[in-house]
Amino acid sequence: MTAPSTGTEVRLAARPEGWPTTADFSVVEAELPAVRTGQVLIRNLVMSVDPYMRGRMNNTRSYVPPFTVGKALDGGAVGEVVVSKSPRLAVGDLVLHGLGWREYAVVGAAGVVRVDPALAPPGAYLGVLGMPGHAAYTGLLKAAEFRAGDIVFVSGAAGAVGSLVGQIARLCGAKRVIGSAGSAEKVAYLTEELGFDAAFDYKDGPVLEQLANAAPAGIDVYFDNVGGDHLDAALMVARLGARFALCGNVSQVNDKDGPTGPRNLAQAIAKGITLRGFLVWGHGDLSDEFTARMGGWLASGGISYRETVVEGLKNAPTAFIDMLRGANTGKMLVRIAE
Repeated sequence: MTAPSTGTEVRLAARPEGWPTTADFSVVEAELPAVRTGQVLIRNLVMSVDPYMRGRMNNTRSYVPPFTVGKALDGGAVGEVVVSKSPRLAVGDLVLHGLGWREYAVVGAAGVVRVDPALAPPGAYLGVLGMPGHAAYTGLLKAAEFRAGDIVFVSGAAGAVGSLVGQIARLCGAKRVIGSAGSAEKVAYLTEELGFDAAFDYKDGPVLEQLANAAPAGIDVYFDNVGGDHLDAALMVARLGARFALCGNVSQVNDKDGPTGPRNLAQAIAKGITLRGFLVWGHGDLSDEFTARMGGWLASGGISYRETVVEGLKNAPTAFIDMLRGANTGKMLVRIAE
């Protein structure tokens, strides 16, 4: 194909106050930079929207720089190389990289990873075989120090990360796996398709009451994607020496006044609970192990996954907002091109 000179991109138009709206984004046609030696031009096929992106929309210091107002956002994407000025990659290669939220991206060839569409579809490299899968694996086995025989509770269990945590725990010998989700359909998905032993809809009543009923013997591991009342409940139901992996707090990320701390943190002292926050980027040493084991589980049918796909780059802001509200089952993706 003839190399394009412009491409569509999604920019941050304003920093959200509370819940983001589509007015906080702008979709524009922008000139593409020249492809220089060592770089490639990628036509993006599919991109990811993830909860961590909401934090980057605030002008606050964190583990990654905030997005810049008036500039294109970024995030995981898989695309096809259409121009290459690097011997590392050929035209037609499919690659994983970090410049989503745009139709085309110019990227240094050293900063992308070639993926094999014969092994898995492109979207899988943004979900089960990508960052969410790695977070599930690392958080459960490393941060939470999972042990065979543990009773495991996963919040946000029907999402991209949580749905994999529960399955990995089951495959690694959990005694009981419990999940929370936001609808009856998602609860059924957890128990009927993913093999969770119990699940509940957090909208049906107090989380503490429902968790206590699902885990009468308490919990050894809590994988936290939600924070708030879920973390409070897990602290109350935890057994002595329980280990918590803190992955996200999506229930509070849009609070204008900022999140409130757990109301019963003294339980962590009384029960000797370990609460460990983690970032998947800090565990690159587990990448090969994760890829090998997850690939094996997928091949054997031990792991299954779903994707919620929104069509069109212009709809990426809506997909992002819907993901924060829990509209997705499994990984939320935006298909940019075929």
